[in-house]
Amino acid sequence: METETRAHRKKWRTIRLLTFTSILAIGALGALIFSFFIYIKILGPPPLAIPQSTLYYANDGSVIGESNSGEKRYWVKLDDISPSTIDAAIAIEDRTFYNHSGFDFKRIVGAVVANVKAMKKVQGASTISQQYARNLFLTMDKTWKRKISEAIYTIRLEGNYTKDEILEGYLNTINFGHGAYGIEAASQFYFGKNAKDLSIAEGAMLTGIPKGPGIYSPLINYEKAKKRQLLILKSMQKTNMITAKTAKEAGEEQLIFTGKHPHHRADSAPYFYDIVKKELLTKVGLDERVLALGGLKVFTTLDPKQQEIAENVMNETFSKDSDIQVGFAAMDPKTGFVTALIGGRNYDESPFNRATQAVRQPGSTIKPLLYYAALERGFTPSTLMRSEPTTFKFEGDTEYTPHNFNNRYANSGVTMAQALAVSDNIYAVKTHLFLGEKVLVDTVNKFGIASRMAPVPSLALGTSGVKVVELLNAYSMLANGGKNVEPIFIQKVVDYRGKVIYEVEEKEEQVLKPELAFIMSQMMTGMFDHKLNGYATVTGASITNQMSRVYAGKSGSTISDSWMAGFTPGLSAVVWTGYDQGKEITLTADKVYAKNMWIRFMERAIKGQSEKLHTFRPPAGVTAVPIDPTNGKLATNLCPVFRLTYFEKGTEPEEICTEHLLTGPN
Repeated sequence: METETRAHRKKWRTIRLLTFTSILAIGALGALIFSFFIYIKILGPPPLAIPQSTLYYANDGSVIGESNSGEKRYWVKLDDISPSTIDAAIAIEDRTFYNHSGFDFKRIVGAVVANVKAMKKVQGASTISQQYARNLFLTMDKTWKRKISEAIYTIRLEGNYTKDEILEGYLNTINFGHGAYGIEAASQFYFGKNAKDLSIAEGAMLTGIPKGPGIYSPLINYEKAKKRQLLILKSMQKTNMITAKTAKEAGEEQLIFTGKHPHHRADSAPYFYDIVKKELLTKVGLDERVLALGGLKVFTTLDPKQQEIAENVMNETFSKDSDIQVGFAAMDPKTGFVTALIGGRNYDESPFNRATQAVRQPGSTIKPLLYYAALERGFTPSTLMRSEPTTFKFEGDTEYTPHNFNNRYANSGVTMAQALAVSDNIYAVKTHLFLGEKVLVDTVNKFGIASRMAPVPSLALGTSGVKVVELLNAYSMLANGGKNVEPIFIQKVVDYRGKVIYEVEEKEEQVLKPELAFIMSQMMTGMFDHKLNGYATVTGASITNQMSRVYAGKSGSTISDSWMAGFTPGLSAVVWTGYDQGKEITLTADKVYAKNMWIRFMERAIKGQSEKLHTFRPPAGVTAVPIDPTNGKLATNLCPVFRLTYFEKGTEPEEICTEHLLTGPN
């Protein structure tokens, strides 16, 4: 009896010891699991640093360029993928996706049994979450270290992202072959359409490819791709995603494959494209890697229609045998949006941008800025100065003798309006010296030109260099009534999640007096007006026969530069032509390229647009009176010609022309 009691006690001690040990083991295991999840929580959500293509858009939504690492991937939201394609992926890859926590243990056991029976791997058990983890962070090697890392990443994904976020990430990262990564790139490559527009048959075909892109791509092996598509349709039917009838119809659908990626280098506007990339780095503040692989959407100001017109006009205007170069830019004067740009005649031969980098002497195109300064200081379009050969003498016995084109002088008084129309250099220098050389320097800066100006007498004739886009900016301020603008190339930048990370600010600052800006623009229409002919021909006479509307403009030339700049209220454009090394322009044909390219561009770009957009409308503070262009006085019926001329109210001439009382209008 005593022996039985000792045995009984020993048995219970053993049971208690085993129980205690079990409790300790369970506690330790629980603590270990708890610690593991604390560790996972501390690690937080894994960073989703996925290389994605950055796309560049024109102002009409078309893609003008792309940057990537050779993997074309365009991230789209789950809502932008056709529901049947999503169903197809779940049906073939992970039917219990929305019910497990990252691992399908029943499927794992089934796969192990199947693989043991076959003595080789015939069935996989990776869930969509595991595959997404593998796509994001890991290599495809088969070591235990990789498998453990994959499991940890999977748990982190499941613990920090929703099922829809994981599914969206998976569909955007899988490899579909031919350089297409993600469902959007695959849809565009194989079918030439967006993922949201995929049919059931197309979606089933695509979701079968990632199992082995080199085997199941329909462009490589159509038979195997077709068999896998039918398998996926059958799986969708089994899971009640589609009916048997729908599966049959989808299986019989004839698919048309494009096999072409839609986005390439910006062949149509490479110089513009380069500026945008530079501004993304300097102005927006992105780094090279984010720019190249961040999946950004960059919305630019480029107008594809205007860009095409500009390039066509350049090609038909310039002789193929000429080495002369071109810099061109067009802008919406109201917004500053640059709508077209050419930096040279051949980007592949020379990527140097002559529209934004070259600093060249503007010649007489500087005169509207000089005369605007004069208007601010009491001049009017009728202000008279004598045009005759003149030598200006300064302290230190220095002299300066400017000349008019072809040495033509009125040898009498001429008005500012006429002096601008015929580009009289004597009038310009006299005005410049009367105002003071520093005035033009300050005025040029007011017009947004940052290039350095030398305060010398010849500055009135454009001897200090400017850039094409700077002159375009200045003329746009006259076109928009004196509001501050600057050349803008990027409207908005959006990251791959759709968050706006940069957007141009809309601001309105009145810099010039609206009345004087309008008067100046009207004076600039004079270069095309034969009524202002007198001792010299108006400088725009050679292109007036190509004009269908009123333009304001000014040409300019030096021995090595030829310019034409001008605008309507809705569009401004500047053309520079010359030789890169500053060689003298001697051929007559080379001297007319700028004017011809400018007028041809303007006429075609504006064609079909609203007349209201391009009509000059006077502000309330100006008045128009008929003026005899030869003397600036109020014209009468006896004057042979007159021009309706605008003045700031209260500054219009009161003196009536009496020169034709005896001779009459003839």
